[in-house]
Amino acid sequence: MKRIGVISDTHMRGYDPAFAALLARVFAGVDMILHAGDITSLAVLDALDAPQVLAVAGNMDQGPTSANLPSRRIITVEGLRIGLTHGWGPREGLARRVAESFAADDVRCVVFGHSHQPANCVIGGVLLFNPGSAMAGQAGGTVGVLEVDRQITGSIINL
Repeated sequence: MKRIGVISDTHMRGYDPAFAALLARVFAGVDMILHAGDITSLAVLDALDAPQVLAVAGNMDQGPTSANLPSRRIITVEGLRIGLTHGWGPREGLARRVAESFAADDVRCVVFGHSHQPANCVIGGVLLFNPGSAMAGQAGGTVGVLEVDRQITGSIINL
């Protein structure tokens, strides 16, 4: 079984040691971390401590961040395909839009962000997982963990 830390919408200007320490505790022992965009500074990725860290650009990512990150990815973990994107447009219908954008890719899970609202639901056999926003210093920040074995399950974690 693989454990994947999931984070999105950090909206930070740079590396924050206190935030890095918090994430190290929350994501201790994960095999990988996925960041679903709106990083705003590539230095934020330095706060993510895992054997592998993968990220996508969000609508608030500009300059070097958007230039160095794709807008979507597909990864394979334990033989299961996971789509990773930020999302776009209004909150209403966001999960449906991101699911449709990966419909031809045979994914079992779509990880997305953008809305700042956690989501953990299965629609049409695909897990739609949004960790919410991990904005440092904000009460109610959330991240998530995916567990991948023969299936993919997710859990939301309050910071």
